[in-house]
Amino acid sequence: MFKTWNELSRKEQLECIFWDAYKDAYGFRPRGHNISTMTEQELEHEISELAQITERNQKQEELEQQEAITRFEKRVQETIALGAKNRETAIKWIHDAEDTGSDDEYLCYRLGLPYTYFKEVA
Repeated sequence: MFKTWNELSRKEQLECIFWDAYKDAYGFRPRGHNISTMTEQELEHEISELAQITERNQKQEELEQQEAITRFEKRVQETIALGAKNRETAIKWIHDAEDTGSDDEYLCYRLGLPYTYFKEVA
């Protein structure tokens, strides 16, 4: 039978938090980690370390997205200079060049832009 969160011991709760924190930090759940032998204090320390890794990853991702925005906006201006009549046409041409089928989120994925980029700049 499954236990509710409040029915779990503190150590069991920390183990659950560890699994989620590991996924947040590395993008996948841990394999081959035997955390059952760890103390609550060791688990808390590991969770703290994973939180720091997640924070660094988020900052790096934000930096990379800002660089992608700069590259994309430069590309839009270059495309307009090449003959696109306006921003909308330039973006359509970029969609064609990237073979994204006018799917803004897919273009964001391909170019490293935030997925909400086209909603935010519209």
